Amino acid sequence: MNGSLWVVDTNVVVAGILTADAGSPPTHILEAMLAGQLRFLLSVELLAEYRSVLLRQRIRARHGLAPQEVDAILEALAVNAAVAEIAERTETAPDPGDNHLWRLLAAKPGTGLITGDTLLLDNPPSGVRVLTPRQYWKEKTRE
Repeated sequence: MNGSLWVVDTNVVVAGILTADAGSPPTHILEAMLAGQLRFLLSVELLAEYRSVLLRQRIRARHGLAPQEVDAILEALAVNAAVAEIAERTETAPDPGDNHLWRLLAAKPGTGLITGDTLLLDNPPSGVRVLTPRQYWKEKTRE
């Protein structure tokens, strides 16, 4: 798993920022992304989604970060990411709002998905490994 490339769903990044539990898997994943210890794949669309969700009023009220602080976190993430243009994929996500994830996964075959979204976990794209943050972190700590 050490050399694996992952797409980290927005819900994991947001949970990593919002949680007060420094030992939670989303927090560990976010810290690993920021430290360059997790190989992850980004697209312009996914980075924009991270930003859009983190700047929603209800989410901002919980994390208390100014837009400039959110942008600084996202810039730090982008520096450590592999960036890809999204690819075409005939298979669609169970939620049309997640089709960009399916296309990003198709851009680099063998890339896995880390998500807390039950719909995505229960209906993964064909040939893609999909893990919850807890499953990912459990496997990572076994290495």
